[in-house]
Amino acid sequence: MQKNKTLKALLAVSAVAAMFSTVGVQAQTSATSSASQAGTSSTGAHNTSGKTMRDGTVDNTNSAGMENRAGQKSGMGASGMSGQAGTTAPTMGASSSMGASGAGEAAAGGATGAKLSAADEKAVKDMAMADMAEVETGKLALSKSQNSDVKAFAQQMVDDHGQALTKVQALAQARGVTLPTELDSKHKAMSAKLEKLSGDAFDKAYMAGAGVKDHKDTKSKLTSDAKKIKDPDVKALADQHMPVVEQHLKSAQQMHMAKSGTAAGK
Repeated sequence: MQKNKTLKALLAVSAVAAMFSTVGVQAQTSATSSASQAGTSSTGAHNTSGKTMRDGTVDNTNSAGMENRAGQKSGMGASGMSGQAGTTAPTMGASSSMGASGAGEAAAGGATGAKLSAADEKAVKDMAMADMAEVETGKLALSKSQNSDVKAFAQQMVDDHGQALTKVQALAQARGVTLPTELDSKHKAMSAKLEKLSGDAFDKAYMAGAGVKDHKDTKSKLTSDAKKIKDPDVKALADQHMPVVEQHLKSAQQMHMAKSGTAAGK
């Protein structure tokens, strides 16, 4: 009987010991798991934010996550800035280029869209008609004349008045002025007369008409129109025409008055 009591007591002690052992294992496992999670969390936090130094700066030397994100942001920022700069530069360059190439148009029609006065519009149309006439008769002389001096003069008319006409057309377009598209009746009559002539007769008629008379008329109109011109761009264009017309007139008069007129072929 005593022996059975002793055996039961030993079994009870063994059971209690086993229970404490199990609790200890569970507690250790739990502690290990918590430590592992804490370590992972600590590593993540370290990688995300780095550690704060005593002087208040952030040391990200070992913060892979922070460095990666910083590198990505830095790369994207540099790339973005580079892209924007690359886009802006050509635009600026184009704008600058456009400003340089359009300087002539700006000078010929600075106040684009501003309506011209009747006097200014007349001056523009007079210049256009004079330039058109000299170009047309000059081309005719180049095809019909056999005189080298006459042909040289005619080529100068085509070149000089062709360039002048281009400027007039640019200003007219900027200001909404509709220019004549064909010669007026006076110049049509002159061209028709010249078409029927040839040789010396053509040279004399061309130099007397398109050379001397037309340039005198153009000079007279420019002088008259200049007194009424108010627009600075129209005035500038008329001022550019005047010395060219005067030089042409002087050359034409010299050729027309030369010995044997302009008929002497060379």
